[in-house]
Amino acid sequence: MLFYKFMSLVRLNIKGISYSQTQNGAYALILNELDGDRKLPIVIGAFEAQSIAIALEKEIRPPRPLTHDLFKNFADRFDIVVKQVIIHKLVDGVFYSSLICERDKIEEIIDARTSDAIALALRFDAPIFTYKNILDKAGIYLKVNPKEDDENEDSILVDDLVADELEPDAPRENLKGKTLEELHNLLDEAVSNEDYEKAAHIRDEISKRE
Repeated sequence: MLFYKFMSLVRLNIKGISYSQTQNGAYALILNELDGDRKLPIVIGAFEAQSIAIALEKEIRPPRPLTHDLFKNFADRFDIVVKQVIIHKLVDGVFYSSLICERDKIEEIIDARTSDAIALALRFDAPIFTYKNILDKAGIYLKVNPKEDDENEDSILVDDLVADELEPDAPRENLKGKTLEELHNLLDEAVSNEDYEKAAHIRDEISKRE
């Protein structure tokens, strides 16, 4: 745990969930740095998106507990608390996360998929962090109209997520043959169109080359 304490962490909150524009059945989870304007888009599956959306909308209660609700009930029964989530690594476009848990005043670090970690963080009211160098590498800076930003702050696709059914993946745009200049132009275009999921794929391709 000392390792985490001495690293430079940036707190994130959940900005929203948007449909994938290039991959049916997938979603882009948009995280926002708490004291800044950068966005961190993370591609997640439909089930995880649904679970996160349900946790955000407190009024919605599934008739039976989802997997993340079951984990929370299990943890409560055995006095285990998730204190925080840390997105600690980014490799080839894949984010890796850890749950910082505590039981009987003893802390444990547990590896988790980022989508699962965030779904659990919401249920435990635990803060979400990432390292500054990850945000510097993968964050997307987007200037928005403050008024419009406030209006869209809680626009989560809950109703659609609850009813959503997985569909076959749509073919993604081939980025391999693009130059770095073309990729940066495509990234700017995707960000301007608020297509964060596409922007995330382009960003990952740029990161691999640089």
